[in-house]
Amino acid sequence: MTKPTYYITTPIYYPSDKLHIGHAYCTTIADTLARFHRAKGEDVFFLTGSDEHGLKIQRKAQEKGITPIEYVDAIIANFKQLWNELNISNNDFIRTSEERHHKVVQDVLTKIFEQGDIYKKNYEGLYCVPCESYWLERQLVDGKCPDCGRPVEKMQEESYFFKLSKYQDWWLQFIEENPNFIQPASRRNEMINFVKQGLEDLCITRTTFDWGIPVPFDKKHVVYVWFDALLNYLTGIKYGTDDAMFNKFWPASLHLVGKEIVRFHTIIWPIMLKAMGVELPQKVYGHGWLVIDGDKMSKSKGNVIDPLALIDEFGADAIRYFLLREIVFGNDGNFSRDALITRINSDLANDLGNLLHRTVSMIEKYHGGVVTNAGVSEAVDEDLIALVNSTVANFEKDMDAMEINSAIKGVWALISRANKYIDETGPWILAKDEAKAARLQTVMYNLAETLRVVAILVAPFIPSTSPKIYTQLGLEVPAEFLLADAVFGKMEGTKVQKGDPLYPRIEIAEDGATIIGGKRYEAKVEVPAPAVEEPKVEMEPIKEEITIDAFEKIDLRVGTVKAAEKVKKSKKLLKLQVMIGEEERTIVSGIAQYYEPEALIGRNVIVIANLAPAKLFGIESFGMLLAASDGNGNLVLADAPGMASGSRVK
Repeated sequence: MTKPTYYITTPIYYPSDKLHIGHAYCTTIADTLARFHRAKGEDVFFLTGSDEHGLKIQRKAQEKGITPIEYVDAIIANFKQLWNELNISNNDFIRTSEERHHKVVQDVLTKIFEQGDIYKKNYEGLYCVPCESYWLERQLVDGKCPDCGRPVEKMQEESYFFKLSKYQDWWLQFIEENPNFIQPASRRNEMINFVKQGLEDLCITRTTFDWGIPVPFDKKHVVYVWFDALLNYLTGIKYGTDDAMFNKFWPASLHLVGKEIVRFHTIIWPIMLKAMGVELPQKVYGHGWLVIDGDKMSKSKGNVIDPLALIDEFGADAIRYFLLREIVFGNDGNFSRDALITRINSDLANDLGNLLHRTVSMIEKYHGGVVTNAGVSEAVDEDLIALVNSTVANFEKDMDAMEINSAIKGVWALISRANKYIDETGPWILAKDEAKAARLQTVMYNLAETLRVVAILVAPFIPSTSPKIYTQLGLEVPAEFLLADAVFGKMEGTKVQKGDPLYPRIEIAEDGATIIGGKRYEAKVEVPAPAVEEPKVEMEPIKEEITIDAFEKIDLRVGTVKAAEKVKKSKKLLKLQVMIGEEERTIVSGIAQYYEPEALIGRNVIVIANLAPAKLFGIESFGMLLAASDGNGNLVLADAPGMASGSRVK
């Protein structure tokens, strides 16, 4: 019987510098899903890699006086070290500089060119080098790249263009017929609004640099980085060279990407595949960002965290567990060192580690280490066994739905129940009464068996921990932890082997250093960012005081901008469609001088939700947006990234 297949990919990361904890988060999610599907007995192919071409890499290499391939080789070595230490189980690592990928890109480019979907013209546009993206003037935010906020450069060159606009109507129909293709739903709505504003044809070649794949029909051109990069998902499963492998795994089950590159993967990539005559992937999921102590990671802010240093200090499984447990998949999540230490001590050391230690210690003390089921059960045992079975069922359901956080919570509820079961049954009391010897054996068996099932369930999250649990339970470690084995009642006659604590408690010294298993890790000294002198602005006078009762009459809510357009005959006003929970409102706002309409779509804003409606230029406006203004011509909208629409602002 042929096993079901599951093909999952991460983005291929750009080797302009070392990877940070945000990259580790994305790849840990992908690895967890890959391990889960293997545990279901599926044939899994898991691809990650590196996106190595482009002007940015060429410039960085020139600055260092080396070739681009020498520059990226050194950084790719760091990528592979991180994935190895984080226990990432990818089947392949694709590099876009490899010959196997060059052939795929050139073959696809030739095919689409010959069918008339690629044409050449001279092009002048605004280009963001870090994002490798062209932008129209109207798409910029304060004259800068809408994705990364950095300055753009004017570029003029001869380029080849892919007829993206030709497929706009097809794309909208496809998304309507396949609403689950883009997940979560908030990302899908953003993409639909983006496409409805009109797709521009895509510039896919460059002549102003040569670090890229040569265009086969015009050698002075190299392929533009996104057209090149997206095809890695086909290269990895041998498109064009091994039909059996390609047909086995394509279409991809899941492309996992960060929300900032959802547009490329859900608009450009499907249209490329449509033009090629290749079936589309089943799903693209745009996960949220990882912020540091509430602030987005940035080198200029000095808050980029090196995951290798964290792994050295806390261990890979602890880092994996924190990222998966602390962050609701799809939302932005916060990383802080204090929260990490708290989670390790409470969940891993106290709950799971303590349960294993107590169980193995008591089996050694009372039964010479041998696990035996005497079958003397009571109601409390049936409750525990029922919870084990329901946890396994719910775990599979949650993981299939990619609700990783819920799956972990379910397993830890079982661990907590098992710890409580020890207190309820009181093995130390049973051990004092020889007449209850069989009852004691049953209790210890139930604990050991619960731990065996827990080891199977946590294997996708903390893969180095499960073998340690099995070893201490006296079980042979399997090549794969399979869900089919997560059935209560399969353990008998093993001899436990007490080992080191799974997770030693982390102590914090007075000077801030961490002490783990007797080893001291010095406190990280934060280097303050250089002071930036703020421009002096005359502050507007503060209005007269109001009472708290007056303030509480104002109802502030998070709203998500779904559509935006300029108000005709007005230079200052924009007409916005804003979702506040399930309610859609029209709000007219005087921000046209500060924001282009396209830049607002998908943004979470703060709305005065109970302001009486008013007519502006004949449009009824129901609500007002909050913004900060310095009285000197500068205005910035207040926003709430990552918060659900309708949330109350307090």
